[in-house]
Amino acid sequence: MKLLSYICVYRRFLLVVCSVLLLLPLPLVIRSKEAECAYTLFVVAILWITEAVPLSVTALLPALMFPMFGIMPSTQVASAYFKDFHLLLFGVICLATSIEKWNLHKRIALRMVMMVGVNPAWLTLGFMSSTAFLSMWLSNTSTAAMVMPIVEAVAQQIMSAEAEVETTQMTYFNESANHGLEVDETVIGQEVNETKEKRKTVPRYSNDAEKNSIKMEMEKNSIMGTKYRSKKDHMMCKLMCLSIAYSSTIGGLTTITGTSTNLIFTEHFNARYPDCQCLNFGSWFLFSFPAAIILLLLSWVWLQWLFLGFNFKDMFKCRKPKTVKEKACAEVIKQEYEKLGPMRYQETVTLVLFIVMALLWFTRNPGFISGWSVLFSGYPGFVTDSTVALIVGLLFFLIPAKKLTKTTATGVDIAFDYSPLITWKEFQSFMPWDIAILVGGGFALADGSEVSGLSNWIGNKLSPLGSLPVWLIILISSLIVTSLTEVASNPATITILLPILSPLAEAIHVNPLYILLPSTLCTSFSFLLPVANPPNAIVFSYGHLKVVDMVKAGLGVNILGVAVVMLGMFTWITPMFDLHTYPSWAPAIGNETMP
Repeated sequence: MKLLSYICVYRRFLLVVCSVLLLLPLPLVIRSKEAECAYTLFVVAILWITEAVPLSVTALLPALMFPMFGIMPSTQVASAYFKDFHLLLFGVICLATSIEKWNLHKRIALRMVMMVGVNPAWLTLGFMSSTAFLSMWLSNTSTAAMVMPIVEAVAQQIMSAEAEVETTQMTYFNESANHGLEVDETVIGQEVNETKEKRKTVPRYSNDAEKNSIKMEMEKNSIMGTKYRSKKDHMMCKLMCLSIAYSSTIGGLTTITGTSTNLIFTEHFNARYPDCQCLNFGSWFLFSFPAAIILLLLSWVWLQWLFLGFNFKDMFKCRKPKTVKEKACAEVIKQEYEKLGPMRYQETVTLVLFIVMALLWFTRNPGFISGWSVLFSGYPGFVTDSTVALIVGLLFFLIPAKKLTKTTATGVDIAFDYSPLITWKEFQSFMPWDIAILVGGGFALADGSEVSGLSNWIGNKLSPLGSLPVWLIILISSLIVTSLTEVASNPATITILLPILSPLAEAIHVNPLYILLPSTLCTSFSFLLPVANPPNAIVFSYGHLKVVDMVKAGLGVNILGVAVVMLGMFTWITPMFDLHTYPSWAPAIGNETMP
């Protein structure tokens, strides 16, 4: 037993040692650059999946192991850890810092919910829409963390309003019954009148007792940890929690900057296929936005049906009077919005910069018309989305948020300095340095796989898969990615699989986007477990959900997500990138027609 306890305590250390030692025969026996690179890839993948050490620390292993094996010199590996992606991330985090600092995110969320309405089903859709919209620009984690307190306040207000309604209805019922007794007993003589007087005092006592009983019951429930007066209340809380977790993930699909997996993919793709020039902020939005909208609506219907039922007739009934619960819920949202006060100067400037950044991203090279990047046609490929992000990001450090004044001896207030919209210290607190290092490690792995020849070796071994129908290959890869991302972090999953899937597409002579795009989108479909991604963990921490609830609901959303991605790949996405033809920017192997 003592040995087992030591093993349990030092399990992470033992896992690292065993991973390094048990795989060591691979480079020692085969003695080739491919085997040495594969050894590095396996060790990094195991440590990423198990998280035996922090992900960003594991990401530094290629910088150590590639020079030791003679795959790449240290200076070349180090250069892979900082690329165009990091400049794009810098600008996006500047925007996210200012949005959260000045509470613009809360104003947007509450305003969108107020526009939708307070019917439970429509309220859920409102929260999902606002959460998804915010997640397009902020990280999924910060979005879920911001919206959940608002959702929790609304849910608690709905439950307390329901208790008040029941109390009022019970009081009304007792008073009506007493009135009936009074009418009946007036027909009887004085002798029965005396009995009636006794009876009249009973309901009054009964009403107070019922109120006290409900109050005591709620206090008892609070003390005992029981938060719900009925099963419906519990189901409503589960519905709202899961809707926030899933919509924050779905919203991140729509933009390149929405989630780290999108950024990792675009950087890997542009580095491996530099002649493509087909992926930018606008093109990504055009193919991912319809998929995200469809998945968001289907997820809303699925969650609503699973927990509260879905009554179309009741939901779409015009001029339906609001219930007491709906009025109470609307009041909570209105009060939260009024607490923000009128829109301040800092919020206005942040919103303007936010719109300017989005417009510059969309219009740089939209594809169907010439964008403003033609102004730099003499330097093709020099101006990217990161250029826009960097310009706007720097403005947050320059534009004054407020002036700093001091009072002189004569009592006059004079300005001596100004405070910008964000400071470097605030930026550092928001900057995900671990993701930046993790992505750099992924770039180093990809470069090492290419230099060592491991990518070509994998592609040759996977070439027999070309005999399968393309739709089946896409489905298999999507299901593998969706399953793996439930137990491994999303960035780690996409970083491991990209160097494998790219050679696969080239070996079977399929447009790489045909395999890489659905796999990248499916990497975000980690809906099953609380530990699958941070938004799931955040909503799970509120105590309304059990693991079985997330598995049951997440399985349905996973299936819907894969189905929507498959639908998109064979409908609107195919003509956008001409996926039926093997492109000239990919390695020329075999025929030019897809099998």
